[in-house]
Amino acid sequence: MATPPHPTRTDRSHSTAQARPWPDGRNRLLRVTLAALALFSLLALMPGTSRADIGAAAKVVPAASLVGEGRLTFLGFRIFDAKLYAPSGTYDPSKPFALKLTYLRSFKGDAIAKRTEKEMLRQGMPKGATLNGWTRDMARIFPNVSPGQSIIGVRDNKGHTLFYAGGRPIGSIKDKAFTKRFFSIWLGSNTNDPALRSRLIGARS
Repeated sequence: MATPPHPTRTDRSHSTAQARPWPDGRNRLLRVTLAALALFSLLALMPGTSRADIGAAAKVVPAASLVGEGRLTFLGFRIFDAKLYAPSGTYDPSKPFALKLTYLRSFKGDAIAKRTEKEMLRQGMPKGATLNGWTRDMARIFPNVSPGQSIIGVRDNKGHTLFYAGGRPIGSIKDKAFTKRFFSIWLGSNTNDPALRSRLIGARS
């Protein structure tokens, strides 16, 4: 195969002109842009720094970041995806946090309330006027949901439970006893799904 001819003086001058660096201002802008992109990529990969996707509920949970997430299935059916958010990604049951349930099947609001009541009973909540009142309140608050829709339950700094759906508040139950019983369904030591609890609260909790 023939050896390519050496470039002439004109060719070499043309190559040098094409390789001339950008002006200093453009180089600085490029370096700053690349550094910013690298920082954003690093933050996205760090655990516990996922941006909270909880809409208006973020006002109640300062610096909310993802603690953990998991999926509930029953007899092979996908029920919902759960995500737990807390300040700086650290869960403390005595401080504000948010539990987001994104449903994967359609459910009536009163059916969700009845299922919640059954789980409270299973964990030891006695039957009576208090539980009946809570169930009525939940049936009033919880909307019907279709696949992809979410309900967010928030424990505020007073120990009350606030509910959100569709990016807006939909109701609250201002009873510390309810808050403890309600969130224990998923986050308590006597939960019906310990594997989901472990994924939600994380090893640090």
